[in-house]
Amino acid sequence: MQGYRDLRVYQLAYRLAMEIYKETRNFPTDERYSLTDQIRRSSRSVAANIAEAYRKRQYPKKFVSKLADADGETTETQVWLDFSRDCGYLSPDRHKDLLAGYEEVGKMLGSMIAHPEKFTP
Repeated sequence: MQGYRDLRVYQLAYRLAMEIYKETRNFPTDERYSLTDQIRRSSRSVAANIAEAYRKRQYPKKFVSKLADADGETTETQVWLDFSRDCGYLSPDRHKDLLAGYEEVGKMLGSMIAHPEKFTP
């Protein structure tokens, strides 16, 4: 493994954040400073926290802490996805697909948190 970009969880989180960016381009302009900004920020933060965690993997407690931050952002993104669907900005099918992606990210992060020794240098 060369770096955080090689982690499947990072790749998935990054792809999902880009999908959310594309979806939110069609959100109403009155949501620009609320829902649109929030969901974009939290989705990007998942990938960013995974990258930060990877850099701190020689310190297991810090590694786990940053992964826990990523997991928290994953959950926050899921909440914003729910709002997006319920406000009529995302179709139920698109919501389901994105939510499933974040469920997978959460599972991967949970496994990494439970077994940080697999990632230490």
